[in-house]
Amino acid sequence: MTETRVLPAPVALGGAVAIGVMTAIQARINGVLGVRLDDGIVAGFVSFSVGLLALIVVVAALPSGRRGVGRLWSGVRARTIPAWMLLGGACGALTVSTQGLTAGILGVSLFTVGVVAGQTLHGLVLDRIGFGPAGVVAVTPGRVLGGLLALAAVGISLSGDVLASAPLWMLLLPFAAGVGIAWQAATNGRLAKRVQSPIIATLMSFVAGTVVLALAAAISVAVKGAPESLPAEPWLYLGGFLGFAYILLGAFIVAQTGVLLMGLGSVLGQLSASVVIDLFWPTAAGPAAWQIVGMVIVAVASVMVAVPWRRRRR
Repeated sequence: MTETRVLPAPVALGGAVAIGVMTAIQARINGVLGVRLDDGIVAGFVSFSVGLLALIVVVAALPSGRRGVGRLWSGVRARTIPAWMLLGGACGALTVSTQGLTAGILGVSLFTVGVVAGQTLHGLVLDRIGFGPAGVVAVTPGRVLGGLLALAAVGISLSGDVLASAPLWMLLLPFAAGVGIAWQAATNGRLAKRVQSPIIATLMSFVAGTVVLALAAAISVAVKGAPESLPAEPWLYLGGFLGFAYILLGAFIVAQTGVLLMGLGSVLGQLSASVVIDLFWPTAAGPAAWQIVGMVIVAVASVMVAVPWRRRRR
């Protein structure tokens, strides 16, 4: 059996930060698309469908992708790949729907800190029980402190009159999305390890998410009616490509970092990008500038104390 190549901690963390940056940009794009369509669930379906089409083209074009599909099919038929490993995209569906429903109103920063709380708490649990591809990751004092500091960033963001300007359900949905993101990363990482192909794990994530969102969008259209027309601006459809990129990257690096550390690096990227987005493209319910700066400082501290800068000797 070949041994998984171990990336240096700063390199793996840089990948996690890139995931966060792409997630923040995707949140604003899908949020605006949700506002334009007046239906966040339909916006999520559109985003996932674009990502799925891009993935199908890439997998079909790559010989390694076609071999990965064969290994996936053989594993499913032989029942060496359980059904739950194929369902990571269901949590991705929750994430993009939540972006469409809330990020265009709350702003990316406030959306992100709700995700931070869910990712941090669930990441600690998943690492402790060994659910991710990295196996059991010890809950060290640094990881606990990093999680507490990340939650402190949430507290800073919710101070002042933020709670008065946004309904509570809008703040709870991003938390649920954060819980789902942690589980999705761990599940996709395990599937990537099983089929020896992160891109196939990403493909299955998009297949599952698109199916879930198609059903949810059908219900939403039946209740609210269909949107009048799709927006003409091409940039509003880039969310699916960004989802393709960061889910693929996450499936690769989660085996290197564990669920919590990848989540904290992602938080750093999300909050840093959120500062730029919300300062130059603000929304009515978003936090004030001092809150954005405060939560970014605390989030940076949370990542710094959690990173295993010194590796144990084998």
